[in-house]
Amino acid sequence: MLKKELRIKYKELRQHLSIEEIDKKSLAIANQLLKLDIWESTYFHIFLPIEEQKEVNSEFILNILQAKDKEIVISKSNFETTSMEHFLLTDNTKIKKNNYNIPEPINGLNVPTEMIDVVFVPLLAYDKQGNRVGYGKGFYDKFLSECKTNAIKIGLSFFIPEELIEDVYENDIKLNFCVNPEDIISFT
Repeated sequence: MLKKELRIKYKELRQHLSIEEIDKKSLAIANQLLKLDIWESTYFHIFLPIEEQKEVNSEFILNILQAKDKEIVISKSNFETTSMEHFLLTDNTKIKKNNYNIPEPINGLNVPTEMIDVVFVPLLAYDKQGNRVGYGKGFYDKFLSECKTNAIKIGLSFFIPEELIEDVYENDIKLNFCVNPEDIISFT
């Protein structure tokens, strides 16, 4: 399938999920993550979910990261440059939704991209080769291309992979893993 078709399909599939289903599946994803060999890393980048888009609830993962005393990094988007600025999440970090309902830090300690060890990647769809489909603005492809080469990229999805995304671009960055409620899929 093409990315455009996959965006429509998975946005619709998500809209049929209840809040209870989202929380149950999100908790299952967080529990699957505990099986991965990533917990020796220090800096973990995570997205704060757009509730209106029914994204994976990352609160369960945040709880794990805090319990393991990890450095948690969140981003603020610049829609003029399609880039992201990264900040350390602390007790003093103020969060506010932007015009696209994305929860973002207002302020904080800046974290250079090259310090990030693990990135939890939001997505709409992914395939069995580790390609992903996001909302189409290119924020994460740009961000992931700036990460160090050994940064671990983990997609989070409520659904199983598609067989193949037909229109993958040269600049698309592949995932190392994708985690859904039932499985961990490795692409390395």
